Amino acid sequence: MTVINTCRVCGREFFTAPLLRYANMPKAAQNFPDASVLALDKGVDLEVCQCFGCGLVQLSNEPVPYYREVIRASAVSEVIKADKMRQFADFVHRYSLRGKKIIEFGCGRGEFLSLLSLLDVKAYGLEYSEKAVAECLKNGLDVSQGYPDGETCVLEKAPFDAFLLLMFLEHMPQPNVALRVIYDNLADNAVGLIEVPNLAMVLRKNLFSEFIGDHLLYFTKETLQTTLRLNGFDVMDYQELRDAYVISVVVKKRTRIDISHFHDYRIKIKDEIDAYLNRFAVKRVAVWGAGHQALAAISLTGIADRIRYVVDSAPFKQGRYTPATHLPIVAPEALLSDPVDAIIIMAASYSDEVAAIIRQRFGSHMPVAILRDFGLETV
Repeated sequence: MTVINTCRVCGREFFTAPLLRYANMPKAAQNFPDASVLALDKGVDLEVCQCFGCGLVQLSNEPVPYYREVIRASAVSEVIKADKMRQFADFVHRYSLRGKKIIEFGCGRGEFLSLLSLLDVKAYGLEYSEKAVAECLKNGLDVSQGYPDGETCVLEKAPFDAFLLLMFLEHMPQPNVALRVIYDNLADNAVGLIEVPNLAMVLRKNLFSEFIGDHLLYFTKETLQTTLRLNGFDVMDYQELRDAYVISVVVKKRTRIDISHFHDYRIKIKDEIDAYLNRFAVKRVAVWGAGHQALAAISLTGIADRIRYVVDSAPFKQGRYTPATHLPIVAPEALLSDPVDAIIIMAASYSDEVAAIIRQRFGSHMPVAILRDFGLETV
């Protein structure tokens, strides 16, 4: 039997000793031998480990043979059906999903998908079991056979506006791969409803019998959020259901932030600096500040050929040159020995302090401008 010794989520090593070692455990929760094979049935040893890095508790064992299939005996409960119907209706209403495409990853025989399909949404399912898919199709559900792994990259009906992943993530030997496949099949700003068993409740109630080979991953609020964040999802809502046995979260697909407006703002700053420099002869203006923002601003505004030198109070910078733009960096005393007609201060939070120094040393006759976050300010 293959045993892993690194975290299935973050890749860090486990703590040296397992948290628990259970001998002669059932091979799987859905493996019920009959009399003909009883003599061949053997127990397995389980090791419950914890990741040193992200803290996720997990088994070191290989998954059960049917881990890709969803077997949902609890769905026969009328109480759970009623709760799920209310939950799905609230999910659709709260996140404006009417008329939108929603997929359940691991839909089993359609126990929950059939409830979702009663709402004003376009409901789809993905299930690995051929028999379960056939039953779903027989009942009029739009379900495809598959599993979110490396072989299932782009689904036919993608992109989806929302998804369900209900009591399935804890079974997955490669959760990062599965979550990435889910991510790749979602529209921008899509949301999802994810549920897993709650390890915090297990620990609180001393449920030593909760560990079984089917469940590879045992999540707390913190480790579930970490797992989802590492895989491109931000947690928007958190609840504990069924007497805290279930963690239920709503997530949103993370998209890259839009900073395209930086280009327009850079042009604005460049135009303001150019207008200021046009008031003086070439090489008759100095910049005060050789910090990273000043270095970047000089480069991005293309003003190096119009600047005489850069002033900085840090001795280790003096006598050297600005990287990329190659302007000499000088001590403040250079303003006396090699005077200029104006100064642009690019000293970030020190700018006002620098302006006061200039006024103290050179009086009010020296034209000074300060590069602020809102633009160039003359003082």
